[in-house]
Amino acid sequence: MTPPKTQDRPFDADKALQLARETLEIEAAAVLGLRQRIGDAFAQAVARMLQVEGRVVVMGMGKSGHIGRKMVATLASTGTPAMFVHPAEASHGDLGMIKTTDLVLAISNSGESDELTAILPVLKRLGVPLIAMTGHLDSTLARHADLALDSGVEKEACPLNLAPTASTTAQLALGDALAVALLDARGFKAEDFARSHPGGALGRKLLTLVEDVMRSGEAVPKVAPEAGFSEVMREMSAKGLGATAIVDAQDRVLGIFTDGDLRRLLEKGVDLRTGSAGQFMHPDPVTITADALAVEAAELMELRSITSVLVVDAEGRLCGALNSNDLMRAKVI
Repeated sequence: MTPPKTQDRPFDADKALQLARETLEIEAAAVLGLRQRIGDAFAQAVARMLQVEGRVVVMGMGKSGHIGRKMVATLASTGTPAMFVHPAEASHGDLGMIKTTDLVLAISNSGESDELTAILPVLKRLGVPLIAMTGHLDSTLARHADLALDSGVEKEACPLNLAPTASTTAQLALGDALAVALLDARGFKAEDFARSHPGGALGRKLLTLVEDVMRSGEAVPKVAPEAGFSEVMREMSAKGLGATAIVDAQDRVLGIFTDGDLRRLLEKGVDLRTGSAGQFMHPDPVTITADALAVEAAELMELRSITSVLVVDAEGRLCGALNSNDLMRAKVI
């Protein structure tokens, strides 16, 4: 099929801007229009989806199918198990993916999609609850559904009023409204969201513990309080933390000596060659436990204006250390 030819005419920037603004106005009005139609059917739909023992199976053709896939991603990441089944493929075997413990959310602006209406009798025989999201509550899909959500719009943003634009925006917004209502009803928290997004920034912040990023064992700089200045410098240089812990015979933390402490003492003209770590150290240093969140360590460093922190157990024994570079490598900050 030969594609239609476009007229040779100069680009009209003012016309493009006008259409862009009109598109946004039309789609914003379409979304706001939904607000007046959110009622008992929506609340019942949320209640039904909460009760599902299986999954929410989202179905839709064409542009509605693309919106459905996004709904599935949002539902799944916010605590509602969901999957997408293509209506056309459902008639050729994929209906076997739908179980009696599932619930079907079918999306169609017209409510007359042949691929969807063809499988409605089968869904009824399976006894699977059906929620329709459609722009026409008198459509075949709406009549066969247990519940129908009105996603209708007055007009499309397309100048020809043909391409799905405002209608798909309305579907998307209504799907987000379902997801938000469901996550609140489930008591879904940021920590739950992070568990399903371990690779994202939020996941790293809420799931990464101090013990996951800290230096441990021989990598932790430490000296006894009677250690001389040269030993302190060797330990700090070898371990590359920019600090060393001062510990007693049981590894309990007594203090810390940092690069900053060294600079301050040199500025004061203190003769470090004749002193010991116990004399130079900063007593009662900032510490954190290994089971704390790594982001808490970052916040602690920022609050105290320090670049490293010692990690201790419940008895105050040294078990690790980390600095801001460790947190940056782990992408916590």
